[in-house]
Amino acid sequence: MRKASIKFAGRRGFSLAEVLTALVIASMVLVTVLGIYSRAESVSATITRKLDDSRLPSEVLQRIAEDLDRIITSDTSTKVNISNKFDNGYSTAQLTITRTIVDSEKKAKVFENIIWQTSYDYDAGGLILYRHRSSEIGLLEDKLLDAERENWEQGLFVPVCSGVTFFKIEAINGGEYLDKWSGRLPPGVKATISFAEPFETLDNSWDVFDDQKYARTIAIDRTRKIKFKITQKPPDTSEGPEAMEDPNSLEELIPFPEDEIRDANSRR
Repeated sequence: MRKASIKFAGRRGFSLAEVLTALVIASMVLVTVLGIYSRAESVSATITRKLDDSRLPSEVLQRIAEDLDRIITSDTSTKVNISNKFDNGYSTAQLTITRTIVDSEKKAKVFENIIWQTSYDYDAGGLILYRHRSSEIGLLEDKLLDAERENWEQGLFVPVCSGVTFFKIEAINGGEYLDKWSGRLPPGVKATISFAEPFETLDNSWDVFDDQKYARTIAIDRTRKIKFKITQKPPDTSEGPEAMEDPNSLEELIPFPEDEIRDANSRR
């Protein structure tokens, strides 16, 4: 008897070459995807690091600007002292803002005295930024620290941050940047700070590259006083109430001539 042969009508399986080809293609796709993900993660980390590096300098400069904006007045009761020097090869500076008032006994007293300065700390091996605030008329609320301090605490220098490698304060007057200033308010103040790794210069001092320094210019005299003459015109009711001119219209504001403005500014 002849035996019946069994035949499979299903699809033919993948050959070894086809399987290897598919694995190679899948591996290449996976490597490409992982490479793109790694590159994106590296770019994200770089951006985050740069943002973190600039956050602290920006916050410090903002605090200094707030102190200047809050205490500045147009009279002679406010004094600003600026000095710069090198401490253990590092560029350091001191900014002093002093505001005085006259009490009921006609005696001048310090209403508020704020000092920003950097000093070299041997334990940290670098500069530390300090802030000092005091007053002769009693305890004042310090908005920077958001808490009231005892009287004996007012004379202390409070450390703000460490790791400072460059700190400089300059007064701006007539387009010139001055390292020293003492007296009435300058037209502007420029504060520069950096936390980057310093390098040693030829004169054995420490400096930071300019692109790693963060600077902010605080304008003191931000506005000019320009007087206006307001003319009062009688209302014209000949054409009805709808045709009456608005006395507060900007067209009614007539500024002084330019020569009077210059004379007013020269007397300031």
